[in-house]
Amino acid sequence: MRSALMFAGLAALVQPGLAAGQSAPLTVERIFGSNPIPTDTVEGGEWTADGKGFDAIERSSAIAGGTDLVRYDVARNGRTVLVAARDLVVPATGKPVEIQHYAWSADGKRLLILTNGQRFRRTRALGDYWLFDLTTRKLRRIGGDAPAASLLYAEFSPDGSRIAYVRGNNLYVEPTAGDAPPRQLTRDGNDLIVNGLGDWVYEEEFSLRKAWSWSPDSKTIAFWRFDTAGVGTFYLITNTVGQYSRPIPLQYPKVGTTNSAVRVGTVDVASGATHWITLAGDPRQNYVPQMSWAGSSGKVFLQYANRLQNSYQLLLADPATGTTRPVFTERDAAWVEANDDPTWLDDGKRFTWLSERDGWRHLYIASADGKTMDLRTPGKFDVVSLLRVDAAQNAAWFIASPDNPTQRYLYRATLTGAPHVERVTPAGQAGTHSYDIAPGAHWARHTVSAFDRPPVTEMIDLTTQAPVRVLARNAALADEVAHEPLAPVEFTRLDLGKGVSVDAWLLKPAGFDPKKRYPVLFQVYGEPWGQTVADVWGGNTALWHRMLAERGYIVASIDPRGTNTPRGRDWRKSIYRRLGVIGPEDYAAGVRRLIAERPYIDATRIGIWGWSGGGSSTLHAMFRFPDLFRTGIAVAAVSDQTLYDTVYQERYMGLPSDNEAGYKAGSPITYADGLKGNLLMIHGTGDDNVHYQNLEQLEDRLIAANKPFTMMAYPDRTHGIYEKPGTSLHLYSLMTRYLEANLPPGGR
Repeated sequence: MRSALMFAGLAALVQPGLAAGQSAPLTVERIFGSNPIPTDTVEGGEWTADGKGFDAIERSSAIAGGTDLVRYDVARNGRTVLVAARDLVVPATGKPVEIQHYAWSADGKRLLILTNGQRFRRTRALGDYWLFDLTTRKLRRIGGDAPAASLLYAEFSPDGSRIAYVRGNNLYVEPTAGDAPPRQLTRDGNDLIVNGLGDWVYEEEFSLRKAWSWSPDSKTIAFWRFDTAGVGTFYLITNTVGQYSRPIPLQYPKVGTTNSAVRVGTVDVASGATHWITLAGDPRQNYVPQMSWAGSSGKVFLQYANRLQNSYQLLLADPATGTTRPVFTERDAAWVEANDDPTWLDDGKRFTWLSERDGWRHLYIASADGKTMDLRTPGKFDVVSLLRVDAAQNAAWFIASPDNPTQRYLYRATLTGAPHVERVTPAGQAGTHSYDIAPGAHWARHTVSAFDRPPVTEMIDLTTQAPVRVLARNAALADEVAHEPLAPVEFTRLDLGKGVSVDAWLLKPAGFDPKKRYPVLFQVYGEPWGQTVADVWGGNTALWHRMLAERGYIVASIDPRGTNTPRGRDWRKSIYRRLGVIGPEDYAAGVRRLIAERPYIDATRIGIWGWSGGGSSTLHAMFRFPDLFRTGIAVAAVSDQTLYDTVYQERYMGLPSDNEAGYKAGSPITYADGLKGNLLMIHGTGDDNVHYQNLEQLEDRLIAANKPFTMMAYPDRTHGIYEKPGTSLHLYSLMTRYLEANLPPGGR
């Protein structure tokens, strides 16, 4: 099921009273309010199988509330309406089915439509599915008597004869032709047994949402089964739904506690017979982060990890018997990252694999018998992501940045013969590039941006790099940046001594005078999941930072060791078992280096802020280095590592039973009595990821130590704190006021 391509082109706004070329000062209202600075976006989209065109959902001009599915020819930009809104009107209601997501059958004769999407965890995956037959022009609802918005992840079989989906934690299947009712394939799904969906922690940490897969011959479905009984129940509490509070139970495995028991099975679609794949060891002490079909071999491919996640067994399983045979085992002294579904070559004899075994993340072509591992991207650089593999062209396209870890470019490598790597992105386009490459790799949607340059998306001829047409120009944003009173951002590398250097950026204030001293607000993340020092447009957060710079702040960021930057395995994994220890120390050392080198930094006005892991890093800074950091804003922070989930925290820290000292040293709450400066803590009470419990337990510790602080709780908001009208405007207004009151702007 694909997200549709949506275009939003908005003209730049001209405010009354401004001279031509003059930009109005940025405000929180202009960024997050009801009439924000307009942006152009290109979202999703499905290439045609031949790679010559793409489909888009567009609002109907003829049917109110309706949508048309159209196809564009890339070379000529021709537009054809494939399914019009009038085709999707339900006779019983007289209203059209709005296309929110869609998928084509392999023969292109049937369209599967998701509508009425409702939130399920992090996405709007719950919904109603409708099937439209382009031959008969008939429209029917999938799911039989299923309640409204109760189906998840419906998908055509490869031969187009059936549709499978998840309903009520069970797998169902129904034919695309005729009137046969749905058939239930699994029958034990309930509140604690989940078939075909990842449990909470698998979705959060392994990105496993849809947890099932059709076999290439359309006869079998392979699926995950999660038994969450025994997993600790965490209760979120909502107080905004009526007279009484309501608990919301969540099966959430915290550090060192019981995980779900995970099994992988295959179910015969015709008979309903299920076979379970034999996996050695306790199903609660091992993980199956990835499972897929091994090309046309008829085998099931699995990545099977131990609880420490430092050993990944690659297995091939016989779906009829459940027996497995090993391919090879990927090991690391720290941790191993799960691979996405591999691309299978030579009828299942070889597959793609990303590994850090030589100290850098590289693309290998592995043999299915495990005997050969052919390195295809040699060199001292990391493959950031693998975008497309095309055996016919003997090529793989990937993102990397060998010379500058703050940027991203497209490269191509050969799949056979002597390894050959070449850069595809032309020189002279510094910044961050992303590509959506069409089948056949002739065309691509290309987006480029930089710290001071909003994104531009264009259709390009990938064989020549020539642009065909612009899809999103972001003229209003570009005009805003071009006419604001700020100098370009400065990227630098700071030498911390002992062979350690860290990347940083600084955005200097409007009217900057090097003879004056200015306050600095540092944005921090500082954990393995992200990177803040990047030459890429940062969205609304970037605009907020620019607003602060306009008002007299230096805004800056540093990436300490352990952050997810393409600087090699040793850089990323140097923090193993010391997460929350090394990063804050690097950050403090980097700030001191900047103060020593740049006399225009006011050492008495140093602030720091961050979200999630960045909130934790902010707490570390305020508690452990109170004479350096005077003001901090910690949003959605983990205050105690033992309160977070098993998969993430144990991956980087090991088990608490054998690293008790490390967990204590890495948890900000340990140092709470060191607070001296101004601290604002913000959390959503409905955060199912970093629980509100983190804030309350830290508050308890600060109160016991008689430490003053400020806090803000956003009712029922989740980890992103964006739900409900006005939330983002309120949040960033609060943070702006707090900074201006406690970290006064301007040069002195």
